[in-house]
Amino acid sequence: MKQIHLKDIILMTLIAIVFGFIYIASDTLYNFLTLVLTPVGYGPLANDITMGIWCMAGPISGFIIKKPGSAFLGEFLSSCVETFIMAEWGVVNLISGFFQGLGNELGFTLTGYKYYNLFTLFLSATTTTIVTFLYDFFKNGYNYFSPINVLIYFLVRWLSLIIFCCIFVKLIINLLEQSHVITN
Repeated sequence: MKQIHLKDIILMTLIAIVFGFIYIASDTLYNFLTLVLTPVGYGPLANDITMGIWCMAGPISGFIIKKPGSAFLGEFLSSCVETFIMAEWGVVNLISGFFQGLGNELGFTLTGYKYYNLFTLFLSATTTTIVTFLYDFFKNGYNYFSPINVLIYFLVRWLSLIIFCCIFVKLIINLLEQSHVITN
């Protein structure tokens, strides 16, 4: 079993710092979407639309470091950075980061940490969707929504995670490989 070394932790921390700031910046988008969607009764949907942005550090860490636990740690560390910078949700970010990291890690676990490709990212996006949605189902009161709204929220979240944590992450990885920052 591959172990995580100090250089891996340093790299995950750098990824976490970058994404911690990206997460803070995306809070403005979340607040804007909430403002626009609330009058039509879909304010909470802003959470699902932006969820993919908030989960990108995990798959990037997992894909670059390629060791068990790296997707979880990358995502959780980014939630720590976001919390300490000035996240508007405070310490609850750490709980969300835990579940986001767990979901990210499960996707890599399903491949036995042997395959690092678009399908692995798709699995990670899907498991992150399921884990985070179950958490938000009770935390954000989705359990009070109609079944059709629960389905809509779930599908929007899944699409967000596929776009950001699957497609965008793969594009970022490809750019890093082409520039020889990382090797395949």
